[in-house]
Amino acid sequence: MVTHGRATRAIGLEDINMTIIAIEEHWNSVNIRDALDRLQGGARDESVAFNTMGDNQARLEDIGQGRVEAMDAAGIDVSILSVVTPATQALPAADAVALAREANDEASDAVRAHPARFRAFATLPTSDPQAAAAELERCATQLGHVGAMVHGRTGARTLDDPAYDDLFATAARLHQPIFIHPQIPSNEMRDAAYRGLDPLIDLGLATFGWGWHMDAGLSALRLILRGTFDRYPDLQLILGHWGEMLLFWMDRVDSLSGIAKHLERRVSDYIMTNIHITSSGMLQERLLRHALDFTGADRVLFSTDYPFHQPGAAAVGQFFDAIPDRCDRAKIASGNAQTLFRLAWPDAPGR
Repeated sequence: MVTHGRATRAIGLEDINMTIIAIEEHWNSVNIRDALDRLQGGARDESVAFNTMGDNQARLEDIGQGRVEAMDAAGIDVSILSVVTPATQALPAADAVALAREANDEASDAVRAHPARFRAFATLPTSDPQAAAAELERCATQLGHVGAMVHGRTGARTLDDPAYDDLFATAARLHQPIFIHPQIPSNEMRDAAYRGLDPLIDLGLATFGWGWHMDAGLSALRLILRGTFDRYPDLQLILGHWGEMLLFWMDRVDSLSGIAKHLERRVSDYIMTNIHITSSGMLQERLLRHALDFTGADRVLFSTDYPFHQPGAAAVGQFFDAIPDRCDRAKIASGNAQTLFRLAWPDAPGR
């Protein structure tokens, strides 16, 4: 079976028309890349080095036919595009506002050119919280973006700071899910916990080896403890990498419920009702099983974390074949994403 030219894989007869939507598929604006490259000293995000390894830079900057061909090779029907870490969050407010707007318009152009294959997350200038809320509203109401991707900290300001209340109020009102993506810990945190080894190991430990994921999971946990979901019960978050450690430690973090007397519900309740989990290219069956042990199949989404992971159609097929229940398989492949992001196509792929 080939849908929109995508690669064939061995699947059961019942799955021949199964649509696959990947929700964490990165790209980069050339102007954002250049602005980040100009940052000096402590303002510079060292993790941008990963964006230029191998052919990553060329793949990140292609949101045209080359991206569609890569999706076809993996058997993916639809990608939700998101600007790669740290997007505009490391930039001064004035630069961030202008470059986020420009990137969102560029992503909108890509969606318009390939309406059956792409949707996009908004890039937000969180160094200016009011501008971030306004840009989310513009992207939702004028550009048709389906949510936003942010990182847990902008300078010294964490995402649960009251300055972002308007942003979360806007996201809840407009049904725009917020994807909290990992970012490198602050320099102060790196000095305290991640340095002192070989410099390359330092960087790896602070990013993909540990720090990225602790940072993102902690950001979501702080939002829960701040009472964000009591104020905005319709707000929905997404965490990558199977929950950024939060699911794996959910029994323990739930013990915070005993002292967080201001919350209306237990910590685990918010995780189960306001947070969605995606795979981020980590397609191991054991991680899937663990996630399903702690949250429902209707809370799990699929993603490849392109271009940092580039699974082929066989690997994608093997992942879905490991989901024993046919209905759960369809939910995780695309049904949950269609519901969460309110997706519809006049010529829906796989239909």
